[in-house]
Amino acid sequence: MMRLTRYTDYAMRVLLYLARKPDSLCSIADIARAYAISQNHLMKVVNDLVNAGYLESVRGRYGGIRLAKPATEINVGALVRHTEDDFDLVGCGTCIIAPACGLTSVLDEALQSFLATLDRYSLADVIARRGDFGHLLKVS
Repeated sequence: MMRLTRYTDYAMRVLLYLARKPDSLCSIADIARAYAISQNHLMKVVNDLVNAGYLESVRGRYGGIRLAKPATEINVGALVRHTEDDFDLVGCGTCIIAPACGLTSVLDEALQSFLATLDRYSLADVIARRGDFGHLLKVS
């Protein structure tokens, strides 16, 4: 089974949270509280998303973070490629039969299909897919 890292999970959570409030500045503390997750972990993720151009950070007393571009322009596949270090589904590189094994190409094909599906969706598509989830978060 393919499993995305917690890093990607947190990146998606941050973007989904901010996409609900496109005109507001939000704090990392607010997002961490809403999802009941570590603020320290989110800080690293948010810093990376700012550097990658997904988020904008505003410093100061009334600062915070927000999406750097509209949710319609944030591609889920591109985000996953950015946040995941390794897509090696199985350790084929260390297997002695890898050069002659058909499973390697089948797994590569499956991965490409997985990513192609993610490429078809924007953050806005994901938000719209099931309706508002705000009532599920620990915020108003």
